[in-house]
Amino acid sequence: MNAALRLSEIHDRIAHAVTLARREPAEVTLVAVSKTHPAEAIAPLLEAGQRVFGENRVQEAAAKWPALRERWPDAQLHLVGQLQSNKAEDAARLFDCIHSLDRPSLLTALARAFDRVGRRVPCFMQVDAGEEPQKGGCAVKDLPALLSEARAADVPVIGLMCVPPSGIEPAPFFALLDKLARDHGLDGRSMGMSGDFETAIMLGATHVRVGTALFGTRD
Repeated sequence: MNAALRLSEIHDRIAHAVTLARREPAEVTLVAVSKTHPAEAIAPLLEAGQRVFGENRVQEAAAKWPALRERWPDAQLHLVGQLQSNKAEDAARLFDCIHSLDRPSLLTALARAFDRVGRRVPCFMQVDAGEEPQKGGCAVKDLPALLSEARAADVPVIGLMCVPPSGIEPAPFFALLDKLARDHGLDGRSMGMSGDFETAIMLGATHVRVGTALFGTRD
């Protein structure tokens, strides 16, 4: 199946989930996760109209996206993987959104980076909803303090993000993230991947991060 057909199929599945959830299609942004895939695999999706992409690593994105953005200057790039504090300035220059703000040290680094580059990149705060420290994410109990610090540092937090534990029904974790976002007055919920994005949409996702269903299985 070519890129345009895969993209159309994902849009159809999103539209169906949105209808079931009695939501509007414009409420859900498809983030095409292009990590590990070369520019020649990304270009067909851009040609088919996809404009929002997700990358896991700053260096990988920096290597392949400048040339793609010359051809498609309206493409948006989201960082969906863990971010090291020493890469904060590079991320601030390259990305249009950061989904993995999860600790005070990174918050401090991003605030300084945003001041240096003269732009404030919208962020999702990653929550460790499944209590899996190896995945990164702020503990639920630490979320109010980190949000307060972000507001004080003028770091724009537009929502929350989570990666549920693998092999477990994801719905309870999506429901938890939705509740936390509501409790803290945040509109964004970055949740749901290739295998569970329809469930995430039913439970309030505003950004779904789809890689395998669009690009095929990674090597």
